Amino acid sequence: MAMIPGANARSLLCICLGAMFCAELALADYSTQPDATRLIDEMIREHGFNAAELNAILAKATRQDKILEAISRPAEKTMPWYTYRQIFLGAQRIDEGVTFWQQNAAALEQAHTKLGVAPEYVVAIIGVETRFGKHRGAYRVLDALTTLAFDYPPRAQFFRSELKQFLLLAREEKKPPETMMGSYAGAMGYGQFISSSYRRYAVDFDGDGLRDIWDNTTDAIGSVANYFVEHRWTGKDPVLIDLGEASGVLQAQAATELGSTSTLGDLRKAGVTIETTLPDTTAVAIHGFQFEDGQRIAIGFNDFYAITRYNHSIMYARAVHELAQAIKAAYLSSNPVGKS
Repeated sequence: MAMIPGANARSLLCICLGAMFCAELALADYSTQPDATRLIDEMIREHGFNAAELNAILAKATRQDKILEAISRPAEKTMPWYTYRQIFLGAQRIDEGVTFWQQNAAALEQAHTKLGVAPEYVVAIIGVETRFGKHRGAYRVLDALTTLAFDYPPRAQFFRSELKQFLLLAREEKKPPETMMGSYAGAMGYGQFISSSYRRYAVDFDGDGLRDIWDNTTDAIGSVANYFVEHRWTGKDPVLIDLGEASGVLQAQAATELGSTSTLGDLRKAGVTIETTLPDTTAVAIHGFQFEDGQRIAIGFNDFYAITRYNHSIMYARAVHELAQAIKAAYLSSNPVGKS
């Protein structure tokens, strides 16, 4: 190594030792951490794991500071709807959605026939989550979950639970844990399932004996549709109806993160005009969305709520809904005799 002008040997040694120390921290052996030791004990006691096997797995995990940075600054919580919408409703994403539908029409129709979930909503979820499989995650799930379980106190309990689910999943699916890739939060595949969701909702939709949501689009499509069904998707009523500008009472009711619940009858009694023939007993949620010209009110029905079970955000659910409608319109335009 060339000498740095003006640097003495001691300074250089300190720099080198510091770099080595940082590298050592990044490659810290999670199997020796007290929290990890407790987790290992629980997995042995509750699920019959082998201690040596678990120690070997956790010893391969690497702390990822980029993950800690990413999870500490979720951008969408500070975005107004009109800005958030622009991320997902571009013409290119809509065109890509049409192509994905065309390439996977048989599996999408199978999901519609067997599970009752319209193709456009399955396509839209995959479009929002991974841009139709282009961005399925560049982190090892093992690294993501150990980093967040043991080095991110605000949500350590949740990610500790997901790490346990991940270890169970890897054993069930006979996959080496260090080879499974996903997002910075440990979500996997086309539909970005976290480990607990994978274990509960992923399905072998093509009957080959595997639940492959990374590379098998048929399984990914069936798994997304099954997730919707398990969260009481009906496919019968409207998803979302815009009311436009509304009274101060409705504005206040829409202020909470997931809105407030009501019925169509209550809204009609309050003088709100709603273009639907559904009965007054129909439950709805009142939501507010910030447009460039001010806040507007919309009411979400059962299936809008089902979308929020995928991601607990009304902006996410509205993006999926609008993208689904845009992709469906473009698909039918390019396939005029195709099924909806």
